[in-house]
Amino acid sequence: MDTFIQQLINGLVLGSMYALVALGYTMVYGIINLINFAHGEVLMVGALVSWTVVTALGDTGWPGWVLLSISLVAAVLVCMALNVAIEKLAYRPLRNAPRLAPLITAMGMSLLLQTLAMILWKPDYKPYPILLPDEPYEFMGATINLVQILILGVTALTLAGLMALIHGTSLGRAMRATAENPRVAQLMGVRPDRVISATFMIGAALAALAGVMWAANYGSVQHTMGFLPGLKAFTAAVFGGIGNLGGAVVGGVLLGVIEALGAGYIGELTGDVLGSNYQDIFAFTVLILVLTLRPQGLLGERVADRA
Repeated sequence: MDTFIQQLINGLVLGSMYALVALGYTMVYGIINLINFAHGEVLMVGALVSWTVVTALGDTGWPGWVLLSISLVAAVLVCMALNVAIEKLAYRPLRNAPRLAPLITAMGMSLLLQTLAMILWKPDYKPYPILLPDEPYEFMGATINLVQILILGVTALTLAGLMALIHGTSLGRAMRATAENPRVAQLMGVRPDRVISATFMIGAALAALAGVMWAANYGSVQHTMGFLPGLKAFTAAVFGGIGNLGGAVVGGVLLGVIEALGAGYIGELTGDVLGSNYQDIFAFTVLILVLTLRPQGLLGERVADRA
């Protein structure tokens, strides 16, 4: 039972970060039907920018939470500017092109961002400083630290704020209208280009937040660190029902829990033939099963709510 509770906590923490990134995928898909495969690299840039700021300010003697907050703001601003530039330069000229063209462009942008990050920050792994107290707290026989508690709390508040934005503001209404029918929305006074840019900015902010959380939780950053979380988050978005905000959250959390429980018990299930380093098997097994049995995802896609 102790192992189960511990892996459940680990899964909720991991799934929370997946959910933040998956929301970026599903928002962009809901607006312009594009899978932005460069989204994981936005997470990577956010983590590396945060590391750069924390390292630069490390000698000031400021408290860790202040350094973390400043680095998070810097990461969000840089990632928002980056994602808007990606949308304008790489995706907007191909908006009416066949779907294969923007898909290939997104993959190329992913490789380009990885290469640029490798040039700017070098390819070696960099330790992310411990900024918050790391003493573990006991919970039902398991342990949880302050960073993990912060990840769960901030993620819950962020997701609640995003839902309020989508369903309770004029920007949210414009996003839902653009997702429903861009031409009709434009006739009603909505500017689709601005809405799309705002969507990319919000997705980038969520990815940057997830990147800083990822770095603080796992303690290292590197130029390829965004690929696997981005791929898992895409799996989570498909799992929950891509184009559906609630589905992205449910898919992310469930995928994180499944992956963590799988990592904890895969040794027992296979007679110690496979270890926890094979935990990725579970994520992609889930993707195959969902695509086979329920291609629209667990919650399907409610067109009026995609944003």
